[in-house]
Amino acid sequence: MNEQSRQILEMLAEGKISADEAERLLEALERERPRAAPGDAPRAKTRPKYLRVMVNSAETADGDGPSHVNIQVPLQLLRAGVRLASLVPPQALTKVSAELNKSGVPIDLTELKPQHIEELVEHLEEVSVGVVDRDAKVQVFCE
Repeated sequence: MNEQSRQILEMLAEGKISADEAERLLEALERERPRAAPGDAPRAKTRPKYLRVMVNSAETADGDGPSHVNIQVPLQLLRAGVRLASLVPPQALTKVSAELNKSGVPIDLTELKPQHIEELVEHLEEVSVGVVDRDAKVQVFCE
């Protein structure tokens, strides 16, 4: 991670900027990085930027008619969260992990490392889940 990215994440951690502003700044830094020379081989494919969850149902549970959900989660937000977690003292991460475990969420934040999120994102690139039944259509994919 370069110094500019680290400064953006520190401003986010200090509450000086919002998560949306941090994402825009990080994306601007990414665009400013030097591009490949004209003779270089082109990249095979671009990395996805979002995890999208779409749900369309014919009827809601309470019978109020159809419902539509379209959620777009920036993958950069996942990356930033992991980076921010590295700034939290290990004792605090241990306490948060213990509370999450008590609540039924078995996640150990002390084991969360940036390379883990990159592996997850790489696997998500190939994921496309679609569920269709007579009452609803659900899609989960990266774009």
